[in-house]
Amino acid sequence: MKKIIIVAPHFPPSNLAAVHRTRLFAKHLPKFGWEPIVVTVHHDYYEEELDWDLVELVPEDLRIERVSALPTEPFRIVGNIGVRGFVPLLRRLLRLTKAEDIDFLYLPIPPHFAALLGPLVQKLRGVPYGIDYIDPWVQSSWHPDERLFNKHWFARKLAPLLEPLAVRDASLITGVAEGYYEDVLERNPHLRTQAVTAAMPYGGETDDHRAVASLGAEPYLFRNDDRTFHLVYAGALLPKAMDPLDRVFHSIAEHRARFDDVCFHFIGTGTSPDDPKGYKVRPVAEQYGLWESVVREHPPRIPYVDALVHQEEADAVFVLGSTEPHYTPSKVYQGVLAEKPILAVLHEASSACKVLRRTGAGRVLDFGGEADVDAIREEFAEAFSEFCQFADAFEAEQIDVSAFNAYSARSVTEELTDALSTALRGHDSQNTDSESRN
Repeated sequence: MKKIIIVAPHFPPSNLAAVHRTRLFAKHLPKFGWEPIVVTVHHDYYEEELDWDLVELVPEDLRIERVSALPTEPFRIVGNIGVRGFVPLLRRLLRLTKAEDIDFLYLPIPPHFAALLGPLVQKLRGVPYGIDYIDPWVQSSWHPDERLFNKHWFARKLAPLLEPLAVRDASLITGVAEGYYEDVLERNPHLRTQAVTAAMPYGGETDDHRAVASLGAEPYLFRNDDRTFHLVYAGALLPKAMDPLDRVFHSIAEHRARFDDVCFHFIGTGTSPDDPKGYKVRPVAEQYGLWESVVREHPPRIPYVDALVHQEEADAVFVLGSTEPHYTPSKVYQGVLAEKPILAVLHEASSACKVLRRTGAGRVLDFGGEADVDAIREEFAEAFSEFCQFADAFEAEQIDVSAFNAYSARSVTEELTDALSTALRGHDSQNTDSESRN
């Protein structure tokens, strides 16, 4: 088997969303002839709340190499785990690539700073590398938490300087969707001929939902034992999702009678992962008089298995997209596997629209971007009424499983291995050409 190192500074028991990308790839890579080695920072150096149930979903035979990092106590100079763990990660990578035949180095980002490990290892050890864009790196727009000279300001200013260094010698550029790396190719046109590109969504994992019962998890934020129609949105709420959220709530307020006995639960949507008072949805709901009557929010992130439990407890899953066309919410795949009807408000270019329509798992109200976002206010109430009729007749058996298989974690990993093989051949060919010229 070929060997691939995946550099994931955060990995279970970290409860950050990005850990699932590496976890699911690592689970399925051996099926396609690749032996994964995950190089991560030890959980003693994480700042987020740890999720030990998530560790149960990691393959027992997965090889994990853990390194130290700069501590954040008693003095927190920098929080970014990619910065704090950079030197220990580099040392471990150099040791592994010297002692073993490593075929490829793969770097999912964020944390973005860790992507700079790729060109260093490639230069010192000759191992080809690829970068996986879970989120874009260079951001032209202002972050809502950004103030002059704060961490968001510095990160945005450094990104255009650091990204070209990180991708310069890359053999592979991937992302959750094409939109996540299209701008990278525009900024670095040499990658169009040098690097293989591939777009792969997160993908759904059936075994995760089977684990819910075996781990004995129970819902605790609400119980579906009344006549209320419960919808759950679980996961982070992006800054550019706030305008669509405002229009949804505006529409509900204008047609309040249609939403009697309806409750939207927003879980893990706060301003930070661990702040119980970091409400982001509540102020908008209060503005329209919907707080507690139609809308409730639990700001802190909850463990992954607990999030799945609450989706299964609900009557339906609610998905809210962003005005950025490339955004593809991974909760769509969780909703399909929870076998619940899904109501989604998404940018028309989001690949999640295609997933829901092909599988028949839900209904989509799409919009054309920032210029078209006001249409949500006009159309949401009617779309919700139609969705309720769909949900009343919904049966899990009506989901087109064959259509969803293309979006499974296994299929997504197969796409990755195809891209890896092509990138490896291209790298070997370039080396051969270089040697012949010399």
